[in-house]
Amino acid sequence: MSHEGTLLIIIALLPFVGALLPGVMIRAGRTACAWFSTVPTALALIMLLILAPAVLRGEVIQAELQWLPQLGLSASFFLDGLGLLFACMITAVGLLVILYARFYLSGDDPMGQLYTYLLLFQGAMLGIVLSDNILLLLIFWELTSLSSFLLIGYWKHLPEGRQGARMALTVTGAGGLAMIGGMLILGNIVGSYNLTDILAAGDLIKASDWYLPALILILLGAFTKSAQFPFHFWLPHAMAAPTPVSAYLHSATMVKAGVFLMARMWPALAGTDAWFYIVATTGLITMVLGALIALFKDDLKALLAFSTVSHLGLLTMLLGFGTQAAAVAAVFHIINHLTFKAALFMTAGIVDHETHTRDIKRLGGLRHLMPITFSIGTVAALSMAGIPLLNGFLSKEMMLEEASHTDWAGSAYAVPVLATIGALLSVAYSFRFIGHVFLGPMRDDYPAKPHDPPFGMWASPALLCVLVLVIGTMPFLADGIVAAAASAVTGEPLDPHLKIWHGVTPALWMAIIAVGGGL
Repeated sequence: MSHEGTLLIIIALLPFVGALLPGVMIRAGRTACAWFSTVPTALALIMLLILAPAVLRGEVIQAELQWLPQLGLSASFFLDGLGLLFACMITAVGLLVILYARFYLSGDDPMGQLYTYLLLFQGAMLGIVLSDNILLLLIFWELTSLSSFLLIGYWKHLPEGRQGARMALTVTGAGGLAMIGGMLILGNIVGSYNLTDILAAGDLIKASDWYLPALILILLGAFTKSAQFPFHFWLPHAMAAPTPVSAYLHSATMVKAGVFLMARMWPALAGTDAWFYIVATTGLITMVLGALIALFKDDLKALLAFSTVSHLGLLTMLLGFGTQAAAVAAVFHIINHLTFKAALFMTAGIVDHETHTRDIKRLGGLRHLMPITFSIGTVAALSMAGIPLLNGFLSKEMMLEEASHTDWAGSAYAVPVLATIGALLSVAYSFRFIGHVFLGPMRDDYPAKPHDPPFGMWASPALLCVLVLVIGTMPFLADGIVAAAASAVTGEPLDPHLKIWHGVTPALWMAIIAVGGGL
């Protein structure tokens, strides 16, 4: 095996080995425990960055360990542009969440447990994005359901935490079972369980009589994991978890697993009417419905949870369009959504931690008392609204551009009108977040006296906000990784040329309507 292949296997194993440390190190104190959780995550990220230049040049790094060759089971991994993007997101946000959790959790919370679960979850997610064998991918897929069950139910004394954990496990576990069936059908059609072979046999799969059953079963797995309508109800119940868990699971990783799967299986499954009508329609409905529910939520985390459902719908819709430009927009929005949504969840956690409430009816005027938190939360929320010079604006424009020339069952207006409504609602709930929490007069009846938290707690969301601004003003910096990931999705070399100004297009008018109407 090559030197790169060895590194790849070490990356996949590191979090599982690392998960053994925090439970032991907690006896040495909370800071030592946090350090020993940071080390395996940081090592995995450094190794990914060592492999990154080769992947950005267009190479695919592969590694294989024979396991049960009689059953077609090999522990084989591969790293392409899409895998690199997701693996870097999982490890980088993992580091930020570990730092944030160190300051967020109270002295009574068993910190070693949380870090152990986080590392197990991180390992399962890395396994999904690096697997080159669909049977191995399925094992990791179910591992994410199990480890997220432990994370969501971390506060065992809360009945809503236990219920949220059970609901998440039931829904995503059932979807995973359906997906197993779909994946086995694919392996049967192609005659191989290796993902690279399956992705290369797209025409054979689409010509098979078993294409539609396989597609529906695999999409059930993706839709349940990514909280798509009608399975969107489990995600807000999972908010009973501590905020670091919400920031990790529900902005960056677990809920993106379904989107990742659709992007990964694109060469094998996309490009048919069935794909367009099932995936794009589900995404469009989820995007509008999630945004509409988010607008009327008073709990900060519930508002952010439904906004996450809406943004996952947007990504699903883009992947459903099946065009190369939509693939570029989807990959770019995955990065942008990660930066602003993780920052927003952490901001909500800071507000909850300082004021002892997440109910926006009891908040307001916090800009005077918490200026740092106000700055971070506002930048992230404006990016979520898609305001110019922030990264959320760029990918929202690309989404509206794609929607503006998509026909749905012969109607030229259905998709653009609904996409504009979805964007309008997202502007409205973003401004509601800023207005009700930070603006308005100061109150004298906060449940606790709020002030900005220590540096360790706001460092992670502040760093994410710097990324929001940097990508928003200099999008060409993201060209390389977006090109590599989008090319891996479509199977053809793409050059995105991300830029801020696209001229006076239908998308610009749609965006103006969305911002004006939302305000």
